[in-house]
Amino acid sequence: MLQPAAADGRDPFTRSTAAESSPPPSPSASPGTPSGATTGVPSYRGSEPGLYGGSRDATSCDVEQQISFLEADRAKALAFAGAQGIDVGAVPSFLRSLTPVQLRKDTRVTNHGFRDGKATAFQSVLQAGTAVLIDSRGLPRVRCACGNPLAEPEPLSSEAKTSGTSWPGYRAANTVAVSPATTEMRSFVLYDAQTNQYFDRPRGTDGGSDTWAPPPGTSTGSPSPTQSPGSETPSTPSTSASSPSTPETTGTTTAPETPTTTTVPPAPSGGESAPSS
Repeated sequence: MLQPAAADGRDPFTRSTAAESSPPPSPSASPGTPSGATTGVPSYRGSEPGLYGGSRDATSCDVEQQISFLEADRAKALAFAGAQGIDVGAVPSFLRSLTPVQLRKDTRVTNHGFRDGKATAFQSVLQAGTAVLIDSRGLPRVRCACGNPLAEPEPLSSEAKTSGTSWPGYRAANTVAVSPATTEMRSFVLYDAQTNQYFDRPRGTDGGSDTWAPPPGTSTGSPSPTQSPGSETPSTPSTSASSPSTPETTGTTTAPETPTTTTVPPAPSGGESAPSS
């Protein structure tokens, strides 16, 4: 199911807590070289510098408001905790441990709506510009526009079709997935499309501790106002993980309930390989 950046989407858990949910000026820009394609689309490690974006010194999601919404509805809090694999009492600390960012590419995820008192999983493509919360390994875990829990996408079926509301520039072949960093990250290098610069955001912070970071592939110097995201070969910053290993493929995907005529291409036969260092 396609979900535009600011849309509530299917069976939302909560009202929106997104402070930023708009497509970036250059949605086609690549944050770097994908590490593989185990889900039928190119896959990036969550540690990839510039994989995510945002505005320096500003949050993309109100975490405290998200906590308040869930604390006000016990059934939703229980369903949210179950989808995340945590105890309901750990929901506030879990949410505060996440980092607010914006997607820079149309991204495949396993989404969870709230229906009949429980979390219901479905495959989804989130538009570039969507505000999400990522965990310590760089995986999207919450969609801020609806409070829905997120997880890694399931592999695509050759018969899978796309439903939902499309957006200008959407191409199924251009979607990506995110795989976990091999170690927990201390911070993430994000791209600010408004200033065309990169910055470093410590894990679990909301923008108040952001600091300037050099473009991927460099270690010193001043930020360049003409730097294009993904125009240089990224290198791994000091806070990132070592060379990743090949993830395993699990699960299957079924076609959405109300398919349209847009067909998602079948998964390629090749698996993911570790990026060169």
